[in-house]
Amino acid sequence: MSYRKDRDLEFLKEMPSKDLDDLVRCLTHDEDGDTRMTETLTVSEEYKAHYPDHHKYWDRISEELQLFGGNSLANLLRFGKGVPYREILTDVCDKLKVNYNSQSKIEVIENCLLMKILEDTIDNMTEQERKEFAKQAGLKGIHSFTPAAMTLAFQAIFRAGGFKAYQVTLIIVNSVIKTITGRGLSLALNASLVKVCSKLLAGPIGYVLSSIWILIDIAGPAYRVTMPATFIIAALRQKHLQGI
Repeated sequence: MSYRKDRDLEFLKEMPSKDLDDLVRCLTHDEDGDTRMTETLTVSEEYKAHYPDHHKYWDRISEELQLFGGNSLANLLRFGKGVPYREILTDVCDKLKVNYNSQSKIEVIENCLLMKILEDTIDNMTEQERKEFAKQAGLKGIHSFTPAAMTLAFQAIFRAGGFKAYQVTLIIVNSVIKTITGRGLSLALNASLVKVCSKLLAGPIGYVLSSIWILIDIAGPAYRVTMPATFIIAALRQKHLQGI
């Protein structure tokens, strides 16, 4: 095993196996449901021995993400090891032109990534769509539904943290993953709020992601793994932080 000890991924060992389903599928299957040609997880001894009890091989799952984060030649030069999650996340942020401080805590950078997608999505919504989204998302004390006003409201939620931040994270991540793969997060299956809001975001976020997907195709196929994986990791981290 070539897993690099990574404090930003260590929390995965505390997540139930079912919560890791989305991450494992992202690493092993493409948007069409076909096994990725470049993945090595499903042929590993750990996967064969423990699947679907992902909790027992969380480090091998983390290793797979680290390997996707580096290119094949570079991984060889690293003696078969990939790159740390922070490097993967900031690389995705750079590609998507996210404004962030590289010295911030990892969850803060993840929030910046989420806000970038949300801001771009809100910009592509009509005023009526923004009003409905604000209502369903439970934004309090907002009297203007301009993109700027709504962005400030969601930024305040992320700064405050707590369960509301977790809900907003699920809304964004579920919308992203469903748009990419056609299936939502298993984490969000029983959350009616997430379902309603994700439906409202479907059109606008689809428009945003279509342009992002073009950038990813230019940047390289590994981003088709690392980009959605960072969103899933962000959702898992928020759940872990909330102790849910």
